[in-house]
Amino acid sequence: MEPLASRIRPRSLKDVLGQKHIIGEGRLLTSMIEGKSLMNMIFYGPPGTGKTTVARLLADLTEMRFISLNASVDSLKDVKSALEELNMLTGYKGIVLYIDEIHMFNKRNQQVLLDYMEKGRIVLIGSTTENPHFAVFKALVSRAIIVEFKPLSFRDVLDGLERGVEFYKEEAGKNSIVLEKGCLESMASMSDGDMRKALNNLELVLVSKDRTGVEDISVTVADVERVLQRKVMNFDSDGDVHYDLLSAFQKSIRGSDPDAALAYLAMLIKGEDLISIIRRLLVISAEDIGLAYPQAITIVKACTDAALALGFPEARIPLAQAVILLATAPKSNSAIVAIDSAMEALDKNAVLELPLHLRDGHYEGAKAMGRMQKYVYPHGHPNNYVKQEYMPESLKGKKFYRYGDNKAEQAAKVYWDKVKGEE
Repeated sequence: MEPLASRIRPRSLKDVLGQKHIIGEGRLLTSMIEGKSLMNMIFYGPPGTGKTTVARLLADLTEMRFISLNASVDSLKDVKSALEELNMLTGYKGIVLYIDEIHMFNKRNQQVLLDYMEKGRIVLIGSTTENPHFAVFKALVSRAIIVEFKPLSFRDVLDGLERGVEFYKEEAGKNSIVLEKGCLESMASMSDGDMRKALNNLELVLVSKDRTGVEDISVTVADVERVLQRKVMNFDSDGDVHYDLLSAFQKSIRGSDPDAALAYLAMLIKGEDLISIIRRLLVISAEDIGLAYPQAITIVKACTDAALALGFPEARIPLAQAVILLATAPKSNSAIVAIDSAMEALDKNAVLELPLHLRDGHYEGAKAMGRMQKYVYPHGHPNNYVKQEYMPESLKGKKFYRYGDNKAEQAAKVYWDKVKGEE
């Protein structure tokens, strides 16, 4: 039988969970649908985030034939066989060739696709969990739009699971399906932002409780633990423990308490929500450590990449390394304060006139318009600095960045005070 994750696939873009940066009014994919015109694309992102579902929807909504291949198992022969269907295409406005794990195709296979793409005979949508700029043939990447799919949030996955329960209830003809508090939350937490994984776990639990002739299904936390062989995190009556833990985790690191931070990390690891841990560590690197130790985010990115590659239980080691590094690092929130201050100023000054000398002057007629005529090139001056106005007219004199009270930023301040003669 087809898995629940496939049976419950969205029938329209508005039903797709997450991905609000590419789906919605004025967003890339929605605009393509409204214009009835698809472009060659490479969908890039972690598993279970809707890449295949969205590709299928794009084909359906533009009345194109959808042909799906998987580069990990299909060969050049399969690709050519699929492309031969172009000659027999009737009743469709084109063909969408979807190739999952496209980075696993060798160079020759990818080159075969180029000819069809160049002639406009197909719309290619490739999907990959690897960075396409490194993993996919460059000639193919240059002819496609890279569309990044982001991991689903805890709330997105929880919404998807609630949909899954309703779908299963109607499909199986049950009067009711009652799940004890914490069942869905725990499945969402252990999914790592992967909707397919979450729905597969839900189906396993429901099937284990579904008996012929039974009209009501009741699921307890103990049932979830028994079927999935996982210890379930204790969620409170409002289901806020997940977010409370992440909040306590960040506040402990911000407060430079490595022991408390490790305790909360251990709790989060028990829930196996790797994506939430990684996101929070990266945010902390910029928000709370920031310019006091600017290399921290690079090291944390390496640690979190290692955690993703390793998976649990080994992922706990680089995660602990990142937590201890951040908790014991000097702290500065000057970056977030600066950008928030700039954003606030922008909200109050909707129209910003860029200084003429900073505008592009590399085209015919620019000189007559006064573009770039009074710009002074800093690298021709001592210390690669020359005083000139950079701010838009309405923001002249505004100060957004304030040097933090830490060794790194104060050293930068001393340097620039000396260069700019502001000692």
